[in-house]
Amino acid sequence: MFVAYMKEPATRRFLLIVSSMVLILSLIVVLVHGDRLLLGDPVKLNNDDVKYIHSAKVLLHEGMLVYNSGNAPSAFIMPGLPLILSGWMAIFGDQNGVTAFRVFQCLLQALCIFPVYAVARHTFNHRVGVITALIAAVYLPDYFTSGSVLTEGVYRIIILMLLCSMIAALHSKKTLWYVVVGLWTGAAAYFKPQASLFPCMMLFLWLVYRYSFKEIVRFTFAILAAYIALLVPWWIRNAVTFGDFILFTSSAGSPFLLGTRIKYQLPPPGFFAAFPQYDPQTIFAGSDGEAIAKGLDILKYGLVHEPLKYMYHYTIGRFYSLYMVPFYLHDIFSIKKSFVWAVQDILVCGGLIGMVWAFIRKIGKPLLPVLLAIVYFTGIHLPFVAMSRYGYPMFIFFALFAGFAVDQALAILQKVKTHTREVGHDAKSTGYHTGL
Repeated sequence: MFVAYMKEPATRRFLLIVSSMVLILSLIVVLVHGDRLLLGDPVKLNNDDVKYIHSAKVLLHEGMLVYNSGNAPSAFIMPGLPLILSGWMAIFGDQNGVTAFRVFQCLLQALCIFPVYAVARHTFNHRVGVITALIAAVYLPDYFTSGSVLTEGVYRIIILMLLCSMIAALHSKKTLWYVVVGLWTGAAAYFKPQASLFPCMMLFLWLVYRYSFKEIVRFTFAILAAYIALLVPWWIRNAVTFGDFILFTSSAGSPFLLGTRIKYQLPPPGFFAAFPQYDPQTIFAGSDGEAIAKGLDILKYGLVHEPLKYMYHYTIGRFYSLYMVPFYLHDIFSIKKSFVWAVQDILVCGGLIGMVWAFIRKIGKPLLPVLLAIVYFTGIHLPFVAMSRYGYPMFIFFALFAGFAVDQALAILQKVKTHTREVGHDAKSTGYHTGL
């Protein structure tokens, strides 16, 4: 898919120009802002980014993955970011390694332009691909991400490449492409485990494209085999270190329980009267098993006593938190969050309009991969904590549909101008438009 597009000289030239612009701007952001984009204090270790830096240093110098565990080994997080960051530190030193990692993220942001264009063009056409690539090039949260030390920069390009691989596998029916799908899924799991079930969406695509049962079994095995092969080192490490099988992570603090908090508040006062075994001081503490039971009790009480409030929280509220709030946690060149927030609202609303428009136009099968990605990654976050950081990798698909809406609006304007010109020409040629 992408290789075919890159054979077109004009397309190749356009993408290289846009990606180069993104790279230059990203590098400027990194060099000008530097550590000012950190969210935490490197001494206090009070946010994810500084904890990642600390983990990478310990991993490099002591060969041990730690996170929220002092000097003891941890399975609190997936190891993807500390592994990459420690690699840059090994080459350039602890401090310069962080800068090198940021430069690496700048390159990833620039490279994202290519799969963004490819997915948009496959879904719609060349002009939508161009519009979407331009939106991606000026989207300010991307430049914040370039300078941050978080998982989102690497994770987003992995998701884009995973989606491109799924599209290529779907149309080629080649086992190798399905192995690539499994490998990209495994790579995504090393940063965010919630991506692991995304290839399940292939089952729906296989049915739509009339795959045989034999093909479905063969390609499912190819995806699973590649995925398992990539995750085996992590499972072995956990078994050796902790004497137990840990599929992904083992952490305190349940995203499911924390997701029951509305505006970060405690459950309603009546909840503690109805469930006296819980205490406001300890309700959000405890093991994962206890946390799930607590979360279910909070939901049970909330849906009975404040059903509209809780239904809103788990539907529109979740969507708003994921997509309507920009992942822009520090101002870039004094551009305020209020401006970025307004742009975010316009693009997401434009994307929703584009989705409806695409359904009206009955575009059909090419829409499915992107729509399934939005449905999957939105749905998988609904029961849990939802925030802009989790919605950020999916924003580009709303930009894609916004690009389609812009494309359709331009087409309508062009038709109106052409029609007006033709009417004016006809009136003039017949003597009716005389100016008298």
